[in-house]
Amino acid sequence: MCRRAGPLRPSIGSSPSSPPGKSRSSTVYRPTERGSERVGDLLPLGAIRQRSEDVNLLTQVVWHSLTGAHRGFSSGTDTIRRYAKGFSPIIGYATPEQPDFAGIEPYCDEGEHLYCGGWKGAVPAGWKLEEDSAAGQMVWEGDRPPEADFQRCVRLGPQHVPQIVALVALTNPGPFGERTIELGEYFGIFEGDRLVAAAGERFKVGELREISAVCTHPEFQGRGLARTLVSYLIGQQRNRGQTPFLHVMVDNATARSLYQRLGFNWIQELPVRVVTRG
Repeated sequence: MCRRAGPLRPSIGSSPSSPPGKSRSSTVYRPTERGSERVGDLLPLGAIRQRSEDVNLLTQVVWHSLTGAHRGFSSGTDTIRRYAKGFSPIIGYATPEQPDFAGIEPYCDEGEHLYCGGWKGAVPAGWKLEEDSAAGQMVWEGDRPPEADFQRCVRLGPQHVPQIVALVALTNPGPFGERTIELGEYFGIFEGDRLVAAAGERFKVGELREISAVCTHPEFQGRGLARTLVSYLIGQQRNRGQTPFLHVMVDNATARSLYQRLGFNWIQELPVRVVTRG
């Protein structure tokens, strides 16, 4: 599997220490703050999207994000767009069967690695295929987000960007630009002043909200930190009436198993490619 093809891949650096609770109900766990402690309130769930609708949106989730909620963070044309420099270099296109790569050339640097999902056609002239792999899309369809020690989850801000970038460089969950935290809420777990695990949000289409950039420092793996952060984000998103989803590389059985235990179901597999111009 091509490890460079990672911007659509949340990387899991730790496994849960124990499976989520067995009891389930038609409620959503809402992490809130009461004084210095986070507690869970039980809220009624709204109806979750029909799976067919999810699939239609998820197949073109990058394009829908770049032309919708994240248009202000993108550059390109009416047929092909990318996240602007400073964010992850991910491309979306109106027609994945025949992307208009000529239209995105003015917005890409020569030799820059650009990540593409859902496209498997011939590579156009002037472009080079660097990596060719596949990722699965998983949507959360649980009844109740799993509980964990949410008191350790700290909201990350601009002051934490250097530590986030360093952690991402070490663990390689995928490209992460200094402005990526502008795309959603990011949370981390610290050991003293040291950031040892992080996760956040990226693509957004309607009620669908992606959980992304999940990573744990190698020295702190196996402690359930990734599970805690993903669980916390599930609760946050369900509290907003959103449906969490994520991407996982098809050969990452460990991450897929973890996500399934947290309530995510496999929806479909999509090609993931890395290309360069010039």
